Amino acid sequence: MNELAISIRQAHWPDEEAALRRVRTSVFVKEQRVPPDLEWDNHEASAIHFLAEDPDGKPVGTARLLSNGQIGRMAVLKSWRKAGVGTALLGAALEIARQKGLPAPFLNAQVSAIAFYRRMGFNETGEEFMEAGIAHRRMELQHNG
Repeated sequence: MNELAISIRQAHWPDEEAALRRVRTSVFVKEQRVPPDLEWDNHEASAIHFLAEDPDGKPVGTARLLSNGQIGRMAVLKSWRKAGVGTALLGAALEIARQKGLPAPFLNAQVSAIAFYRRMGFNETGEEFMEAGIAHRRMELQHNG
């Protein structure tokens, strides 16, 4: 198996806000038409952010982890999708959640991404709901054993 040509690291919001915003604006605001006032919230400063970068250090993906165990704002630039970036971002977030002893990880998955999260061990809970004009379902990480 080829090694993924990206690196994943934690990003400090005050110092790297511009890079995080670039990826999320491209994916959520421009591509998915999420209103900017819904994309940015009061959790940004307290969240643990993850940044995926290509071999040249260019940001290609983001995710964030909140202290309640919620993983969100998973965004991968279109040209990098299906290359393992989302899997690597989610894996990094799950590892930090485990290390920090956070509550059981959960997320609000876009319905189009449910199969991806299922492969990563998450199961749907609750009914479909709309968030920022996009259908979502809550998913929780299922532990075996």
